[in-house]
Amino acid sequence: PLRYISKLRELAKHEAEKNKSQWKTMGPAKVAVASPNDFLQKSSKEPKPAPKKKEQDGKKLLPLSVPPRTYHPVTHITKNFINKNAIAVIKGEPLKPRHFCVDTRQGDKYLLEPSGLYPKYIKKKSYGVLPKYLIRRNEEMKREEEEYQASVLEQLKKKAMKVLSEEERTDVLKALKKNWEEINRAYQCLPVVTDTRYKRMHKEELELKLQQLEHDIAAIENHKRVYIANV
Repeated sequence: PLRYISKLRELAKHEAEKNKSQWKTMGPAKVAVASPNDFLQKSSKEPKPAPKKKEQDGKKLLPLSVPPRTYHPVTHITKNFINKNAIAVIKGEPLKPRHFCVDTRQGDKYLLEPSGLYPKYIKKKSYGVLPKYLIRRNEEMKREEEEYQASVLEQLKKKAMKVLSEEERTDVLKALKKNWEEINRAYQCLPVVTDTRYKRMHKEELELKLQQLEHDIAAIENHKRVYIANV
């Protein structure tokens, strides 16, 4: 098959030859130098105001609607402030005297209300009423306590012991007796002389199993109601 040739081969070759000797020195071959006429001038970097609007198509801009300094508005409204103040005083509520407390014979006095001697808080409508946030918090605590108690009861129900029925009790007893017979048969088949360590360990293991089975069989036979824990 023909060898694969990329379509961009000539373009890549041209780019490589173009930038081949550009960075041979400490910088690019040609650096754009600013013109001497473009020097930094005073206030050249400060923001400039917007240019003024010029007259467009020979139309003059309308003058500002600001009255001249010689303009004096005509006012025909006159108010009698003396009568107005007198009416306000007559119709207004009289000032209530402030309560003071004198505690020395020289006449030193201070306001009674901010002193703490005047019972103004017990006269409030909300005095002795439980705040709303406390009522809401107590309700939340009560609800959480009920949920916790319900979860505890649920766990106790799950962990409660199960009572074996008479049929299950009989089946378990038969299985234990059958197991005891098998282990007893194996125990009877042991050699008379136990001269090795393995024989002694095997004999002791069978004896322990027989003792445990006998204990379980006696416990089930002596008790009509058997409880099993759900582990």
